Amino acid sequence: MTPVLREIQINGEWREFVPGSTLAELLDQLGLQPKGLAIAVAGEVVPKDEWSSTSVDPSLRIEIVTAVQGG
Repeated sequence: MTPVLREIQINGEWREFVPGSTLAELLDQLGLQPKGLAIAVAGEVVPKDEWSSTSVDPSLRIEIVTAVQGG
């Protein structure tokens, strides 16, 4: 059975996700590797060790940023 998808705003863009997902599962659904990433939910950075226990709430904005070297 195909899961019902919902939309969530990620980096200002609406994207589909599986309801009940955690941040870690969301990254997987988006095809993103966690190395070098930071995630903020509603403007608050979520520690990496909490990604697998933090549920995605479609009412909150999520920002995913990639660390890059240089300046």
